[in-house]
Amino acid sequence: MAPKTSSATLLLKQDYLRLKNDPVPYVIAEPNPSNILEWYYVISGPDDSPYAGGYYLGKLVFPKDFPFKPPSIYMITPNGRFQTNTRLCLSISDYHPETWNPAWSVSTILTGLLSFMLENKKTGGGIDMTDDERRQLAALSLESNIQDENFCELFPELTMKILKEIEKRNLDKANEEQSSSMDSSQPENNVLHPVVYNSVILVGFALLIYLVRYVLYNMNIE
Repeated sequence: MAPKTSSATLLLKQDYLRLKNDPVPYVIAEPNPSNILEWYYVISGPDDSPYAGGYYLGKLVFPKDFPFKPPSIYMITPNGRFQTNTRLCLSISDYHPETWNPAWSVSTILTGLLSFMLENKKTGGGIDMTDDERRQLAALSLESNIQDENFCELFPELTMKILKEIEKRNLDKANEEQSSSMDSSQPENNVLHPVVYNSVILVGFALLIYLVRYVLYNMNIE
């Protein structure tokens, strides 16, 4: 006899389908194919915020009795607003079960998390940084995320987009270096080689991850 599917599992699968049909602005999320109680999300920094151009990976860990108890919420990518790899003290997290509403869905949680990120209200796990410092972290987030296995496996399309952005950034930088050293031909000839080589390696790695994850994902999440 097949094991009974828990109510939390059924509800989270329903939430996943709703999230696909009605995405949350600036946020995408995917459950771990081997454990639907663990989700990973990525926040794309809104253009009118100090997080513009950044991508921020985080994790939701749901209890077995969800939705009657709230999830733990973590931020993984350095961002300047929240501490990384630390349970965040938010009204939508397990730090405040007294404010949790069982009617809230994964979409509600992600919308609330984005709202908390864009404001400067002090909270447990919060960080006080300047907007300039947050912009610097936004620029660094691209390289940070493509080194994360979960990011690359669960978000292959976004990984490819980021790899292209990194490649463009490196080529632009290389062109600037060439322009500033026109009097020396030998350095000019060598500038692009490591950039192109690294880009090819990264793209190849992302494609491999995408193919493997695509097969595993369809086997487990359906």
